[in-house]
Amino acid sequence: MIRSSITIPVPRDFSFWRTVYSHGWCSLPPFSIDKEHEVLVRPFSLCGGVQVRCAISCANSSLKIQAISRRPLSAEQRSQLRLQIRDCLRIGEDFSEFYAEARKHRRYRWIPKMRVGRLLRAPTVFEDVVKMMSTTNCSWSLTETIVRNLTTKLGVAVDASIFTFPSPGTLAGVTESFLRKEIRSGYRSPYLIELAENVAAGKLDLESWRTSTLPTEELYKTVLSVKGIGAYAAGNILKLLGRYDYLGLDSWVRKQFATLFRNGRKTRDTIIEKHYRPYGKWKGLLFWLEMTRHWYTTEVPF
Repeated sequence: MIRSSITIPVPRDFSFWRTVYSHGWCSLPPFSIDKEHEVLVRPFSLCGGVQVRCAISCANSSLKIQAISRRPLSAEQRSQLRLQIRDCLRIGEDFSEFYAEARKHRRYRWIPKMRVGRLLRAPTVFEDVVKMMSTTNCSWSLTETIVRNLTTKLGVAVDASIFTFPSPGTLAGVTESFLRKEIRSGYRSPYLIELAENVAAGKLDLESWRTSTLPTEELYKTVLSVKGIGAYAAGNILKLLGRYDYLGLDSWVRKQFATLFRNGRKTRDTIIEKHYRPYGKWKGLLFWLEMTRHWYTTEVPF
């Protein structure tokens, strides 16, 4: 095996570990975490069919990547790997406007101080969408089971314990019965197959969503038009696209809001929406950070 060392500079307002722990993706394969050493691990797929296992850490204002591959990486592959890691960790995104908005409100001034707001995402929109569909209407433990089964049973083995996320073509090639029995994806199974078939056939260009120039409302409708994606999933997929106009409500955040603002009393969604409406295009991100603020008081929140 060949080991390569790669360095990526990061902006001053970037916090590596808080980005890693921005939501649950860090604990879903192919991501994994070395909590003791604050290292994020996952495989990346590069041109030429190359799979590379990366251990990512941060020191001295730079990401440090230890990449392991079967062959030496070409200059093109190293460049591609840098771009994918930057994209996952949202390094190239400008958060200055968001931080300026947060500083206007006393209750949110902790956000720029702690350099939070970047939400970890997968190298592909396809992976993000499949995972988001796998969080819908189920417990987190079932989500972990679904995603773990998808990677270990349909992904490519990079080493004994690391598997890639399945490609659209691979997922499109299995049956609904296989997904229900082996992956345990339940009612989502036909939706996952249809999604994968449309992506593999070029009928649905998910990857273009990250660079779309559509107004957010129109992009939201586009995301919502995919079978198996409802308001919760669409709102949270938008957050991973850098659009924060929707809250993406589920049972967990509803409970968090009730605890923080309603003395634990069950609260209508319209009340939650009204609470965050004044924050305009940033309301979804401010909402999420407020619901998860307690995560940032410890190095390993979950």
